[in-house]
Amino acid sequence: MAAAQTMLAGQKKRKIDGHGNVSIFLMMTLRLRSVRLILNCYLILLTSIFSLQACAPQPAPIPFRPPTSIPPTQPLSTTTPIPALFTPPPIPTITATATAGPCTDNLSFLDDITVDDGTSFLPGASIDKQWLVQNNGTCNWDSTYRLKWVGGDPMGAAQEQPLYPARAETQATLRILFTAPAEAGSYESAWQAVDPNGNFFGDLIFIKIVVSP
Repeated sequence: MAAAQTMLAGQKKRKIDGHGNVSIFLMMTLRLRSVRLILNCYLILLTSIFSLQACAPQPAPIPFRPPTSIPPTQPLSTTTPIPALFTPPPIPTITATATAGPCTDNLSFLDDITVDDGTSFLPGASIDKQWLVQNNGTCNWDSTYRLKWVGGDPMGAAQEQPLYPARAETQATLRILFTAPAEAGSYESAWQAVDPNGNFFGDLIFIKIVVSP
């Protein structure tokens, strides 16, 4: 009897346990269906959104506009110049003056001051001869000018004598000391001026004497 009751209790328990498993299965099935339904709804919603975006009118493209030239900047206003603290003195203008060319030498005989031509002298007599001449050149005669013997008999005088200093366009007296030759006869001596470069110029000057015992 006891064993029968025990078996009966076991069968009831199995029946109860069987019904419990069926309930759990149904609940899980319902949950799965709910999840699928929710997923389907999401998929339908997403599909609708994409369809609306595809059907929506596309915005018109913006036409390309080339860049316009940049307007020139306004010029800066001129500033007031600052006055210079120091004004340089004006540079003097040098005017070139024409340089005079080289001067010219000339001598003109004017007169015999002493000892006219043909004067007689004793042999060995001293003779003081002087001539009046004109410096009619443009050069001034200085100590570099000479009077040289050029012909005849020097009659004891040095063959080169100093030329009396004279400025241009002035007169001068030339002087040479001679000695009458020892032999009687007519004698002549010729002289001419010489410039610093050794060039002869001007008139010849003469002395003409007669030596008689």
